Amino acid sequence: MAHFVLLSNFTDQGIRTVKDTQKRAEAFKAMASKSGVKVHTLLWTLGKYDVVVIAEAEDDIAATALALSIASMGNIRTETLRAFDTADMTKILAKMA
Repeated sequence: MAHFVLLSNFTDQGIRTVKDTQKRAEAFKAMASKSGVKVHTLLWTLGKYDVVVIAEAEDDIAATALALSIASMGNIRTETLRAFDTADMTKILAKMA
């Protein structure tokens, strides 16, 4: 399974309806589960990003499809980062020239 960090910001639409953000988060988790993505953590944050999600997906395609699906609803814009755990980093370092 691949790890991903989703950094999200509310759009104008999303901030106007911010009182629904917890309902939208639950819907996001359900959508993720149906698409084979496991959400480990969803946090509302202060600073540059409004919401941060840490998730695991079978592959980049599943994670990207989920990110595009939630962004298409118009409440958030996302930046998706592929993340690597210790086991992944060990493999990466072993392949270095």
